[in-house]
Amino acid sequence: MKKNRLFVFILILTLMLTGCMYPQEKLVENQIPYQDQAEAVQSAVLQFQQDNGGILPIKTRDMETPIYQKYPIDFKKITPKYMAEPPGNAFEMGGIFQYVLVDVEEDPKVKLLDLRIAEKIRELNLRIKMNQYPPYKDQIAENVFTLDFTELGYKQEPVVTSPYSEQNLPFVITGDAQIYVDYRMDLYQALQTTDETLEAGQDIRSILVKDSLIVPAYSLPYTVDEKTNEPIFLVK
Repeated sequence: MKKNRLFVFILILTLMLTGCMYPQEKLVENQIPYQDQAEAVQSAVLQFQQDNGGILPIKTRDMETPIYQKYPIDFKKITPKYMAEPPGNAFEMGGIFQYVLVDVEEDPKVKLLDLRIAEKIRELNLRIKMNQYPPYKDQIAENVFTLDFTELGYKQEPVVTSPYSEQNLPFVITGDAQIYVDYRMDLYQALQTTDETLEAGQDIRSILVKDSLIVPAYSLPYTVDEKTNEPIFLVK
């Protein structure tokens, strides 16, 4: 009888542990930007485009939508005909990435937008709302400022982990209270190694996207300083 009880206890414990482990494994899987998954979506997108007279399987967004958020892929248009289902790391499947297109006019390419950044921005906006106004600190460019995070109740300045360098990237805010991630550190490193010819007044964020699956989500446009060749905010 005791052996039977022990067996039942071990069985229940095993099932409980298995139940705890599966979601964690699934969570990890949903947070990795797999190259093969992006390539499968790329193939489906191009096949859809070929079969539909050049039309792309994207959701409609306002013309004012920032460029790297402007062309999200509509998986309802390509599943199940062109692929069985969205990738496991896609938002539609409980993942943290939104699949988007860049270079839609000339050479549509599938990229990923990390939605965890949107969550952090939502948290910041909530604290600003509770504070009743954005606590602007220093002006770092025309219409671009840092925030006094202590006034928002932070003991440490909130940051996001760069998908390009794994550095901690800070947030900035514009005069109309829109929050963005500051990618200047990543751009500085990219400028040291790129063989592209970049000119002042040109948006240089494309050098981050060129060799990465990830787009610089929630970013302002940047250009190069014509004297120092360092990244600066692009003023239009």
